[in-house]
Amino acid sequence: MTTEGMHVSHPHHSRPVLFAAAAALAVAGPLISAPTSSAATPTAAEVSPHAAQTIDDIGASGAWWVNDLQHFSPEVLARVARLLFSQQGLALSSYRYNIGGGGVAVTTPARAAEDFLNPDGSYDWSRDKGGRTFLKYAAKYGVKDLIGFVNSAPARWTTNGQSCGGQLKPENEGDYAKYVADVTQHFARQGVKLDYISPFNEPDNDFGSCGQEGMKVTVDQRDDIVRALGAEQQARKQKTSIIADESSQTTQFVSELPQWISQPGTAPYVSALAHHTYNNPSDGQLANVYETSRTVGQKSWATEICCFGKGSTGWNQEYDPSIDNALLMSRIIYKDFATAHDSAFQWWVALASGYGTSPTEKNDVGWNDGLIYYDPDYAANDNQSLYFTKRYYALGQYSRFVRPGSVAHNVTGAPDGVEVSSYDSGGKWVVVVNNHNSTDTPLSLHFNSRTPVRATQAVRTSATENWAKVARPSLSGGTVSATLAARSVTTYVFDQKGRGSTAVTGALVGKQSGKCLTASASGAAIGTCTGGTEQSWSYDAKGGLKGANGYLTAGSSGLTTSADFTGDASQRWLLNANGQILSEASGKCLDVSGQATADGSKVILYSCNGGTNEAWNRA
Repeated sequence: MTTEGMHVSHPHHSRPVLFAAAAALAVAGPLISAPTSSAATPTAAEVSPHAAQTIDDIGASGAWWVNDLQHFSPEVLARVARLLFSQQGLALSSYRYNIGGGGVAVTTPARAAEDFLNPDGSYDWSRDKGGRTFLKYAAKYGVKDLIGFVNSAPARWTTNGQSCGGQLKPENEGDYAKYVADVTQHFARQGVKLDYISPFNEPDNDFGSCGQEGMKVTVDQRDDIVRALGAEQQARKQKTSIIADESSQTTQFVSELPQWISQPGTAPYVSALAHHTYNNPSDGQLANVYETSRTVGQKSWATEICCFGKGSTGWNQEYDPSIDNALLMSRIIYKDFATAHDSAFQWWVALASGYGTSPTEKNDVGWNDGLIYYDPDYAANDNQSLYFTKRYYALGQYSRFVRPGSVAHNVTGAPDGVEVSSYDSGGKWVVVVNNHNSTDTPLSLHFNSRTPVRATQAVRTSATENWAKVARPSLSGGTVSATLAARSVTTYVFDQKGRGSTAVTGALVGKQSGKCLTASASGAAIGTCTGGTEQSWSYDAKGGLKGANGYLTAGSSGLTTSADFTGDASQRWLLNANGQILSEASGKCLDVSGQATADGSKVILYSCNGGTNEAWNRA
């Protein structure tokens, strides 16, 4: 939660490379697209026949703002709970409860989260009134995943006796584990079960300037804390799972998580790999998150982001309640699900007060850290009004419809400026579309799995609309046709039928080389596109990528082919919208070795880096 110092500089976001799959089914040979005019029917984007990851939840954090809102009227508190948790509101499926460290030495009062520990070791469960209030509301509304997360252990166990700027003393790791387990147990007895615990949040930062709580946890201490807490919970037969390590940046997550989770006895206690995205990760870096999760054999969650703006998904000070910033948020959600293949997205704070000079106008004084805002001077002027940003409605375009258990299916070949994500959700298709273009944009979307038969909902947020019911798209066979409003986020819901057994067939052309992916005896190479059968690839519902010599297989010594499909991860592939083709076994990309362009150049598996030698387009 990097809203303390507000001084981190990050690189600009890179523009994605789009991969377009074939627009027809079971066609022999490569598919060639004729140029079309802007008025012509667009080439259909393709919903992958193969399922990617299952979505666990979409949520937000209850840090800090609850300490202010505890002073608001009960009517306002109830309204906020409805706005966050009810089906008429965001219908959040996860909520992050901040287990406080006592706030010792923290200079911002609202960020000095109370703990429950008395000096004699007993507990005062009447503390943290605001936090407890909204945790209970979340439980009352049936939020699926309740997550307790810690910024700092109680100050008595830190190296500097403060809730910021220190570290957990090694000799108190067991005490800390018992404390967290006690908190978990207490809430369970109150009818509020915490489903997950995150024992350290952004462990790479101690937040030593003390604008908020924070505790540095070195890489070699993270496994010790996880094992101590896991063993304590196991001894008590607690069902709460652990998520970690919530590094601030994906680059830290990728380099540091494998070091501590590989320590003996650690991995069995971890249920999800958690990361933040404050480094404004490129497509290559997001794919590295997927590779890391594949290496460890667990799913990944994106558990915190905020504070981007000024036209970039990178860190910037700005308050922008408009559709401009909402579309940036929606792009981040899209990329976390479609490129990192995260199974959860969790926004930072649901509410905030830092709107700067105006709650309704863009300005450079405030911060884009909340979904809903309130007056920071509420105590003096008794203003308990709530101010909505378009981010609130943009998140709802996902959270209200993409429910836990929904299965993501990649979408390739979307028009320029358009991002499409598709989810198989209990007998329905949910499609969320971001149109970043300043003009209305036609979309044609073909489903290669479970045919859509009826559009039941079309909901849109734009510069002038908030969850507006709009015209439903037309359907012809398995193809949806719609016109996307300029600068909008639209969610479509379709009934569906079928069992998803179709395959997409066509040629794949390297963006850098201009050469076709060509089946070879040793696996694959590139060659001048000829339209031959050796350059035709079939991609099916099981994730198999089949060429002239059989199924492409990620072997221990490199790419091979196999006549038979076994269903093993080594034969399953994900085709990302940006052109990356990922091995489900390793998370690595199909890569033209050495960025070569000559005929016969070898295609290998390599850690994704976002290079054009890892992007594959339609002929």
